[in-house]
Amino acid sequence: MNGRKLFAGSCAFVAGAATAEALPKGSLPEIAFVGRSNVGKSSLINALTGRRTLARVSHTPGATRQINFFRLGEGCMLVDLPGYGYAKTSRALSREWQNLIFTYLRGRSNLVRALLLIDARRGIMPPDREAMDLLDQSAVSYAGVLTKLDELAKQEQERVRVASAGELSRRTAAFPELFATSARKAEGLEPLRDHVAALAGAWRNGL
Repeated sequence: MNGRKLFAGSCAFVAGAATAEALPKGSLPEIAFVGRSNVGKSSLINALTGRRTLARVSHTPGATRQINFFRLGEGCMLVDLPGYGYAKTSRALSREWQNLIFTYLRGRSNLVRALLLIDARRGIMPPDREAMDLLDQSAVSYAGVLTKLDELAKQEQERVRVASAGELSRRTAAFPELFATSARKAEGLEPLRDHVAALAGAWRNGL
C-alpha cells in the first residue's frame, strides 16, 4: 500500500494503557514511537496523519503517562509510548513508566517495528543507548528517526545524520535506513509514511 494513501485514511484513538494489564489485545500490526521525553513523538504522529490534535502534544516533559493506541484505517496501529529519561520525574514514577514501556516492547507479538526518535539538536544520548540496548537484547527491530531537523543549520543537519547513522549501523536490531524529519515543517514525512505502509502490507501478506 502507498504511504500517502494509508495515512490519508481514517485514524482514531482507540485505547490508552497505564499498566501492562490494561494493554489491549492486538490484531493489527503495530508501529511504536519510542523516545526521550519531549523528543516529538506526538507531534510526529500528528504530522504523519495530517491531524493537529490526534495525539496530545505537551510542552511539559514527562507529561504522557500511558501508552496510546491509534488505529490507522484497516492497515495498522500507531502506538505512542511515554517518553523515557526525564530527570525531574520522581524515581519511583520513572521506574514505573519505563517498566511499562519495556514490558510492551519485549512482549508484543504484533509489534513489527519500533521507531526510535532522536532529537536532532542533541543526537543520540545515554538514555537512547539504554533503549537501543533493550531493543537489541529483545530482538525488536527498530529504525532511527531524527526529529526537529529544521532547528539546525544545513551543515549541522548533515553532521548529526552521519553520526546517528554510524552509531545505528553498529546495532544488531537496527534497520539500516535513518529517517530525518521535521514535524513543524512537514519535511521527511513521505519516506516514513511509505516505510509504515510497507510494514503493514508485509504483515497483511504474511511476509
